[in-house]
Amino acid sequence: MAVYERTYRSYEGPLTPRRWRFLVLPRYAIEEVFRSKLFLILPTLGLLWMIGCCIAVYLPHNSKILATLGEEGSAVAAGLFQFGPRFFLGWVMLPYASLSLVISMILGPALVSADLRNNGLPLYLSRPFGRWDYVLGKATVLFIILSAVTWIPGLLLFLFQAYLGGTSWLGDNWHIGIAIPVGFLAWIVLLCLLNLAISAYVKWKPVARIVLLLVCFGTFPLAAVINFNLDTQWANTLNILLMFNLMVRGLLGMGAPGSVPLIWAWISLGAFCAFSLLLLSRKLRAYEVVR
Repeated sequence: MAVYERTYRSYEGPLTPRRWRFLVLPRYAIEEVFRSKLFLILPTLGLLWMIGCCIAVYLPHNSKILATLGEEGSAVAAGLFQFGPRFFLGWVMLPYASLSLVISMILGPALVSADLRNNGLPLYLSRPFGRWDYVLGKATVLFIILSAVTWIPGLLLFLFQAYLGGTSWLGDNWHIGIAIPVGFLAWIVLLCLLNLAISAYVKWKPVARIVLLLVCFGTFPLAAVINFNLDTQWANTLNILLMFNLMVRGLLGMGAPGSVPLIWAWISLGAFCAFSLLLLSRKLRAYEVVR
């Protein structure tokens, strides 16, 4: 439109408060994500797994079923179904953490790479929308979706068992209700930042997924080689999955098998998050210098 025609009018509608502008990105991105029928399979698997866990929790508390099993059967059922930290680690936290890793591997590489590949980032940053608003908005997409398959069903399952188990069980295992959201939220933040950083530097989605797999699983043989050659165990802090397992076991109050102190699991995961933020701050700019 020619300037001399003086027909341009600026936007005069209501303005979104600055602290909530990042929600513009997930509002449209999540709608596009759920249009994929292939993606819907994974949350459905998570829902089916939760239903199975609920059935496993409910059956030992059903008096009719226990009556049909008799005294010996009831004793066997009580021995098999002990809903303590070990159950929530092996049947809730580790399976849902694995599912969230698969989901982030599918969605994460497309979050930033498409904007950088199509030079769309200057369009975002030319508006009253900062770099960290952009990062927060993109991370919120993964955060919402991963929350739906991690700490939300895990906490609901804990509340269901607390309702059936009574105050005595809740008094002995209240820390599980804290370990589930804290552990999963730390895992989700790590996955969000790793995916954003990898997506910012690797613009081809299949390669970005391979890089994420190498970061998560390739560090295990790397740490093993370093430990063997240097006769140390501190290289285990490079293994993200091992550090997550160590952190979760510590939160659940279980024996945390590992050669490094529990605090180093938090330090290691925090270092991965900080390094991802550093990479994002260097890559996400309103312009790009091409040499």
